[in-house]
Amino acid sequence: MLSQLIEQYQLIPHPEGGYYKETYRSSETIDANDLPRRFSGSRAFGTAIYFLLVKNYFSAFHRIQSDECWHFYEGAALNVHILFANGSYNCIRLGNNSKAGEVYQAMVPAGAWFASETTGDYSFVGCTVAPGFDFADFELAERDSLKKIYTSHSLLIDRLTR
Repeated sequence: MLSQLIEQYQLIPHPEGGYYKETYRSSETIDANDLPRRFSGSRAFGTAIYFLLVKNYFSAFHRIQSDECWHFYEGAALNVHILFANGSYNCIRLGNNSKAGEVYQAMVPAGAWFASETTGDYSFVGCTVAPGFDFADFELAERDSLKKIYTSHSLLIDRLTR
């Protein structure tokens, strides 16, 4: 099943963990002068990817400079762990069991640190980013630095960083 998903959707390894395929990138861009200063250049209006995470692997803590909307497609629920700038933590469970508190869609705000892990054999989800994703805006967390900021979440950070 997993190899079929990887082949059918032409997924490739993602630097944070898991597999992905960009499915949309707006042909129009926002000029750098019209974006907040945290962006180093112009960006597409929006982008979208498929993202596959499999058992015993995780998407390591990272952050980007745009809001990221997550969408659930199939498989087991996906836990998205978010560490906010104010020090608070939230775990969003993407999935199709609303009675268990799972949601089909959730937002990770720009600048928040986040990581994810499947609760089963795999989770197949999507992510939409606006302004569009650019690897120049991607920052992979450094374990010790993140633990100094979020001391009460050290175990989670140890588990979901490389």
